[in-house]
Amino acid sequence: MSTVITGASGHLGRLIVDQLLAAGTPPEQIVATGRDTGKLADLARNGITVRHADFADPQTLDSAFAGTDALMLVSTTTVDERFDNARNAIDAAGRAGVSRIVYTSILNAPTSQMTLADAHRRTEEYLRDSGVPFAILRNGWYLENYTDQLPMITQYQALLGSAHDGRVSAVARGDLAAAAAAVLTQDGHLGATYELGGTPFTLTELAATFSEVLGTHIAYRDMSVADYTATLTGAGLPPEMAAAVADADAGLARGELFTDSADLVELIGRPVTTAREAVLSAAVEESR
Repeated sequence: MSTVITGASGHLGRLIVDQLLAAGTPPEQIVATGRDTGKLADLARNGITVRHADFADPQTLDSAFAGTDALMLVSTTTVDERFDNARNAIDAAGRAGVSRIVYTSILNAPTSQMTLADAHRRTEEYLRDSGVPFAILRNGWYLENYTDQLPMITQYQALLGSAHDGRVSAVARGDLAAAAAAVLTQDGHLGATYELGGTPFTLTELAATFSEVLGTHIAYRDMSVADYTATLTGAGLPPEMAAAVADADAGLARGELFTDSADLVELIGRPVTTAREAVLSAAVEESR
């Protein structure tokens, strides 16, 4: 059975390809897609089929999905285009006759007030109405959203945010990729919706973890949503993304990025990556 992965040149998509291979899926049964197939050249050299796919061009999706059995629909990063992109992909999957779609959504999608949740909620509804069998993975906030900030955190000796004392069930991309591979390769997941999160923490606790690992005091500096947005924009983040990130912290404060579900551990069959493990790994990588 062949599986097509969208966004295979992105962080999560590539990790899902890696996890499928690790689970024993033959390379010839994997179709890796992206807008820039040059970024997938190494996968092609390893026997994986590489195809061009542009969510804004449904004809490319028809070609990319042709002859495949399952679609791993990794949500796109452009917030204002996310629902339209997903709708195009779901429609193309229906035309291609795929047997199932696995979609990466966000924690607590039906009830979350975050800007980021709106497109996911609409996509989930559209997917359910499409008639194509599906499974939904409501992915938690990435640990990498914090560890990627390590150079700035080290420079300013502070972790910035507007999350107050909210708890976030952040999770490593690798764990989410392993869960996706499990759902794609195992039976019994059709119609299921999984809430996928890691061990929860507050950003004050995360700052203490950074302090412990780095051997220097890192403070959590809580800001208003407006001030945090301005700070992110000043640091070079595009205004739309800065607003979405700060808005997500407001959602975090409301509990919208928290889950106590054991779905992730049950899917991957092992403990999840902890915040300390993620920070330590990032620190080691940064020191190289």
